[in-house]
Amino acid sequence: MENTHQPERSVTTMTKSITQILTARDSGIDSALNFLSDGCLVAFPTETVYGLGADARNDIAVAKIFEAKGRPRFNPLIIHVASTEAARKIAMFDGTADRLAAAFWPGPLTLVLPLRKSAGISPLVSAGLPTVAVRVPAQPLAHKLLNRFNGPVAAPSANLSGKISPTSADHVIHGLSGKIAAVLDGGTCDVGLESTIIGFAPDPVLLRPGGLPAEAIETCLGTPLGAAPVSAAPISPGQLASHYAPDALMRLNAPKRITGEVLLGFGNVECDLNLSPSGDMVEAAANLFHHLRALDEQKVQRIAVSPIPNHGLGRAINDRLQRAAAPRN
Repeated sequence: MENTHQPERSVTTMTKSITQILTARDSGIDSALNFLSDGCLVAFPTETVYGLGADARNDIAVAKIFEAKGRPRFNPLIIHVASTEAARKIAMFDGTADRLAAAFWPGPLTLVLPLRKSAGISPLVSAGLPTVAVRVPAQPLAHKLLNRFNGPVAAPSANLSGKISPTSADHVIHGLSGKIAAVLDGGTCDVGLESTIIGFAPDPVLLRPGGLPAEAIETCLGTPLGAAPVSAAPISPGQLASHYAPDALMRLNAPKRITGEVLLGFGNVECDLNLSPSGDMVEAAANLFHHLRALDEQKVQRIAVSPIPNHGLGRAINDRLQRAAAPRN
């Protein structure tokens, strides 16, 4: 399919590869669809973070995701679709999964479910597992893109593997310029944290806290979520011990900075940058990756982080901070 629409701007690397920045107009969506249909990579916004999309049915296209990100092949991907009906063609739902989908889709929830043999999904997506991670994003531009593509799109976060997740098109360009075909610019992501991931073993378990508080899911189900099973290899996206990391070393639960540190604060505290001066969890979640990236760009060597209450979205914020502070290989 020939791409007849010209983007408003492009970014070129030293190797002369060009990443196009597409606007949210119909012409930009048309160009994004052409790239996806041709087996190319397109970053696009969701309500959580920007995803790096490829046709989930195309082995070569999916392999390009791992190459561009430097992502381990054993780390599975999330599939994004436009509707629950589309998700049913890929994964097998039970009554509990149906209830969660009805309550929280579209939205920042990913379900890890048995993969249908007839789904036609590249085995790279599920890293050879019998399950698949799937979600229906709520962001209007993402929904329009997926609806018009009429197929499943594999899309991890659009950043180099292990680095800070992107919440704007500029963040994507900073890490992946020249490595991908295009970025569909939909502005800043509202939630700013990746989706919450729920698995079934067979009862619901929390595999990754995220943009949907676990408490809301437990209220819907009327029962507590189980803990993620211990596994040597990831059984869902977002389970690597070291992840979402800035270049600086990090110290968590710090009431104040010490010599040589900058303080990423929370609440009423003297600091260099504050996730939320009022202690608002939604604001803190939306600012987390943006502020970590801002400190990274300042080339700071050590980051101290104020204590974050470990409930609601704070649970997901602390999860990302612990992985960002984990020892790196």
